[in-house]
Amino acid sequence: MHSWNASGVITITTDFGHKGPFAAVMQGAIITRFPAARIIDLAHDIPAHWPPEAGFWLSRSYSYFPTGTVHIAIVDPGVGTERDIVLALKDGHLFMAPDNGLLAPLLEVADKIGKLNANAAESIGAGEPSLTFHGRDIFAPIAADLAAGKLSFTDVATESDNWAPGWIDDPTTAGGSVSGIVVTVDAFGNLITNIDASLLQDFENPIVNIAGHLIEMKATYGRVKPGEYLALINSFAVLEIARSEESAAQGLGCERGAPVVVRDNPVI
Repeated sequence: MHSWNASGVITITTDFGHKGPFAAVMQGAIITRFPAARIIDLAHDIPAHWPPEAGFWLSRSYSYFPTGTVHIAIVDPGVGTERDIVLALKDGHLFMAPDNGLLAPLLEVADKIGKLNANAAESIGAGEPSLTFHGRDIFAPIAADLAAGKLSFTDVATESDNWAPGWIDDPTTAGGSVSGIVVTVDAFGNLITNIDASLLQDFENPIVNIAGHLIEMKATYGRVKPGEYLALINSFAVLEIARSEESAAQGLGCERGAPVVVRDNPVI
């Protein structure tokens, strides 16, 4: 278990998009309380109301930031309801998100988990929050004070071992195959799955089955001709299905949630 030492860095992941001032207003609320904060936008183009993608990217990105970073993730269709806000410590990083399954992959392996105290924002002078913008009124001021070292985990959260489960199942392995799903589609139309490279490390000749197509594994995009499909292990160490210089999502007619099966086809 790593100790928590605030670094002054805050990352923000949301489904706010870039239309309107919402992400910027959150940043303004942070630097009003902590002018020296170093704020990094991890992603604001998470599909609306789809917490699993935020958790997927966060769990695979946080290690590239300095220990002591506060990671805020907000995909929150339940904002203003009785849903809790969950905090977690993992590897010297602090995570804060709605308790709606977003952080489930990290909570399974976290060093410490807690629920935000009901009056946490008001107790630090942030005022009574609106019912529709907790990112600005709760997440931002608390993250600012945590990142500044003014607050600790135990100042604002009560430890808990109960949280909302994730929305998608972990990959399964059986009979020389691994089954998972497409979690997200990137800007190039690449289909990014939840199948980690470690699940395929013993396969001699993995073949990917998606949407009725059998696709061979390659090392990188340029190993096939333009327009051809390939599968590869991407820079985040997960299985990705791509189409050279074109969109695999469009070509295969697949979106997030599409099932993917990888079978070992040993060369004889």
